[in-house]
Amino acid sequence: MTFGLYIHVPFCLKRCGYCDFNTYTSMDMGEGASVDHYATMIIEEMALLKRWQERNGITPEPISTIFFGGGTPTVLKAFDLVRMVQTAEHEWGIIDNPEITTEANPDTVDAAYLQTLKAGGFTRISFGMQSAVPHVLKTLDRTHTPENVVTNVKAAQILGLECSVDLIYGTPGESIDDWKTSVRSALAMEPTHISAYALTLEPTTPMGRKVDYGILPKPNDDDEAEKYEIADSLFSAQGLEWYEISNWAVPGHECRHNLGYWRNIDWAGLGPGAHSHFSHLNASTTLPQGAYAVDDHDGFTRQHRRLPEDCSSIRAWDIRHPRRWAHTIHQGNVPWQGAETLNHHATLEEAIMLGVRLREGLDVAGINAIAGKQLQPGILHALHAEGLIERQTSTIVPTLHGRLLNDIIVEKLLDAYMLE
Repeated sequence: MTFGLYIHVPFCLKRCGYCDFNTYTSMDMGEGASVDHYATMIIEEMALLKRWQERNGITPEPISTIFFGGGTPTVLKAFDLVRMVQTAEHEWGIIDNPEITTEANPDTVDAAYLQTLKAGGFTRISFGMQSAVPHVLKTLDRTHTPENVVTNVKAAQILGLECSVDLIYGTPGESIDDWKTSVRSALAMEPTHISAYALTLEPTTPMGRKVDYGILPKPNDDDEAEKYEIADSLFSAQGLEWYEISNWAVPGHECRHNLGYWRNIDWAGLGPGAHSHFSHLNASTTLPQGAYAVDDHDGFTRQHRRLPEDCSSIRAWDIRHPRRWAHTIHQGNVPWQGAETLNHHATLEEAIMLGVRLREGLDVAGINAIAGKQLQPGILHALHAEGLIERQTSTIVPTLHGRLLNDIIVEKLLDAYMLE
């Protein structure tokens, strides 16, 4: 077995108007939570997490994938990103032929920066393109230009780095023609991977408030569905196949790190607010000092530092604020805020929600084993009759229509297992 490592870098030069991620525009928040000292803090967290694993008899596995996300990881010096990779290899080991990715804003890197990453073991860059249309980028509060994307994707490709580009559809004021321009511009760069996400408007963000106040038009569900179908058609025509609802790749170039999330393997998350997933634990597992586990049995929420007898998996999260996170590390403690124990119900729900997003599908026998019961064939027949899933019996694979209405598939499967 292997595991993935996610490293969250919370710093941004400017906060985008739609973003509700755990990000900060201050480059120095004290206690070592600064751009200049951040890599050192992450390296200290690695050592603390490794010691926690050893104290609890958790055999450290080698790392198969590393993903730097944010925030904007590339506001850090390139060598600092490399230092963190080198330390991860020292602590856990890294398999041969790993996938090592960083997200990058197109205006925060250049050829020299990318060369340092390549020399330091990075294999893949995920560029936050979002759109190729200037007025859409302006609405999104992005700082880069379409030309920045083209220049740096080409520079990365020349170095032999895999390139992915992220797109967002459904931005207020974005027309169908605008969206087609963005998709075609992305394809023209010949990336091996493209992600396309519908804009999610959170009411607490500046853009969400502008929509609420009528300053910006509210995105339309039908418009977003049409844009998804356009993207899927154009991507497929150029040889990028969908492998997860929001992701397309040239076969063999899927994002292995994110596939690990959707397949529910173990991963460690480092950095403020980062989440981790650990399985194969037992009741003797003790959480780090200051952290607590939450379980909800029979409607009662309990907090404890040891895991319940019926729990072998947890989802843990780091302290969100960078200064408190760094302070906890200085005290010699793994900076977890807490953890959620994953009982039978939570494990089943998570497996269904993740599995039906994938082209490889949800394995019916595997889900039956988790649920401890057989899914009635009539459920699959009904989902197929509604055009939501492919006509198969061993796996549940969403159709194009089912990808757009994925929540309905999840709801009906959960009802089938929980109510039978």
